[in-house]
Amino acid sequence: MIDRRFFSLDNQWNVVHLPEKPNGFGVLILGDKDHFVESSTSLWIQHEGRSQLVTYLQDQGYTIFYSNLYDRHWGSSKACWLAKQLYHLVMKQEILNKRIHILAEGIGALIALQLMEEGEESIRSVAFLNPCIDFHAHVRYEKANKFFYRQMMKELSQAYGVERKQVDKIISAYPPLSSFQSTLPAKIWTTANEATHYPFFHSKHYEAHRESLQAPVTLSLYLMEKKYLFQHALTHFYEQCEKEL
Repeated sequence: MIDRRFFSLDNQWNVVHLPEKPNGFGVLILGDKDHFVESSTSLWIQHEGRSQLVTYLQDQGYTIFYSNLYDRHWGSSKACWLAKQLYHLVMKQEILNKRIHILAEGIGALIALQLMEEGEESIRSVAFLNPCIDFHAHVRYEKANKFFYRQMMKELSQAYGVERKQVDKIISAYPPLSSFQSTLPAKIWTTANEATHYPFFHSKHYEAHRESLQAPVTLSLYLMEKKYLFQHALTHFYEQCEKEL
């Protein structure tokens, strides 16, 4: 029987999805703004498309793990720290290759970029799904809509544990996309629909940045109604990055 194990870490719920026939590789999921983990369920269990993707990865032998990460974290250092603690704990508890894959959706990309900077020995590849990669570009984009901008300022205040009047300093201090120099294998799946919350320019910005590092990434478009039906391409990408243990 495929099993799930839930546990609390720093008062945040986490879950490990265990495959019936492990292939020895792990996948850390870093979710978007609507991501959550509770004591016995999660978005990736309740949402049909995401659940299908997790089940497919398990059927291929992958051990999948993820954390609630303090809800809407917006790339905070606290959330990044917890992701690292989760990684070390899972490495102790499961028999896995120490170099893992990452699947980062939406704002989960902000954590993924930070982990990539330190993760040459612990990260094998990163798959981005409709990612929010360029933090400063996103702030500028949200300013065009006062309601969404106010909401983002509130979320940043909570995520970074500061008063609203200090949020501008948090934004100014956040590293620009150009400061992320990792050339780990990465691939992006994104929609081209500008009406989506994380528009196409994030992926194009990262694509251009990786070109400047002479470590290009592949950018693939998908239809919104087929958002979670790319699992075959995803596992093919992961498998290509597993040739060297």
